[in-house]
Amino acid sequence: MRSISKIFNLNDPGWGRGGRNDGGRNQDDSSRRPQNDGPPDLDEVWKDFNNRLGSLFGNKRGGGGPRGPRPGGSGGGVPSLPSASPKLLAGLALAGVVIWGLSGFMIVQEGQVAVVTRFGEYKKTLPPGLQWRIPYPIEDHQMVNIAQLRTFEVGFRGTARNKVLPESLMLTTDENIVDVQYVVQYRLNPDGAPDYLFRTAMPDESVRQAAETAMREIVGRKTMDFVLYEGRTEVATEVQSLAQSILDRYQTGIQISTVAIQNVQPPEQVQAAFDDAVKAGQDRERQINEGNAYANQVLPQAEGQVARMLQDAEGYKAKVIGDAQGDTARFTSIEAEFAKAPDVTRQRMYLATMEQILESSAKVMVDADSSNNMLYLPLDKIMSETARDYRAPSGSSSVEATTGAAAASTTSSRPATTPSSSVPTNNNAAARSALVSPYSR
Repeated sequence: MRSISKIFNLNDPGWGRGGRNDGGRNQDDSSRRPQNDGPPDLDEVWKDFNNRLGSLFGNKRGGGGPRGPRPGGSGGGVPSLPSASPKLLAGLALAGVVIWGLSGFMIVQEGQVAVVTRFGEYKKTLPPGLQWRIPYPIEDHQMVNIAQLRTFEVGFRGTARNKVLPESLMLTTDENIVDVQYVVQYRLNPDGAPDYLFRTAMPDESVRQAAETAMREIVGRKTMDFVLYEGRTEVATEVQSLAQSILDRYQTGIQISTVAIQNVQPPEQVQAAFDDAVKAGQDRERQINEGNAYANQVLPQAEGQVARMLQDAEGYKAKVIGDAQGDTARFTSIEAEFAKAPDVTRQRMYLATMEQILESSAKVMVDADSSNNMLYLPLDKIMSETARDYRAPSGSSSVEATTGAAAASTTSSRPATTPSSSVPTNNNAAARSALVSPYSR
């Protein structure tokens, strides 16, 4: 081992300087090495290496032999290995096989898979971790990122102002043009890496074309107002479903995650006119809502008034019927009493009627024949009645008020109209409890 280390010692200054290389036996004898301060020659270095390697396996040709050109080639050609080295060849072959086998190991990162092909044909898919395959050129692999969320924009690039009109302008079912800008996000299926690599030549471009096709088809089925206002979410959902069905039909191994509509508007050339139409529609809706609100306010009130009038009518009906039945019962009872004592009943009815008539009058009836010097007049009542007459409404005649006041302030000397003595002016409790006429209401 010491001889081998001396032969391949890189610190030996004799490399490429024409020194004698005899297997290391003369390497420490500095008196026998030529003294040359120049850089070593690469050709000489290679020759020294061959000489030392040959001396290791018993080649008698040492480093001090002639260095002329070899037969059949130039002096700088690569010499062949010694023929007496089968163990070296076997060891080199074994080392090469081991190194070649170790080259099949690989590390698959998290979120990726390795698609292995054998002679160009798909063989298997390896999950994340330390994996091994048959080394190249028998098998090869390609790393595919299945966790990455890929995104592309349709109708614009970066911002909404940077429009791509050939992608965003679409025709609706009512023959109007709308400008639709949307974003599509997708990723690969866990088992779709082989399809992503081998089924489609340009899978990412296939997703873009499928999304554009689905969007134009769905928008072509809808009206302009539906796409602009209440139908954005529904349109995006239908586009995602249709585009996914197209990709599944072509076996691309791609799963669409989201279709988000960023902006929908009419073309810029008709934007002003469309804004006016939208404003008119909004005014129309506002007036309709105001009319409905007014109707909702008035109709309950009208229905309440109708119900109240019906209840009042029912109450009035019940009252009239009850009064009529009461009057009938009273008249029947009076008629029975009248049949028993007609004169008394007639007198009582007359008194009750006169009391009812005269109790609201301001005149004082005095019987001149039975009067005396002491005459009591209810002055407080006369004055209150007179004041009430003076406070009569403007529509009443002033002559009537004056006449009423004069009549109340004077005492008539005419005889009383009653057939008997004077009629009392105060309320007689006995008379009120007497039988009254059914015609006095």
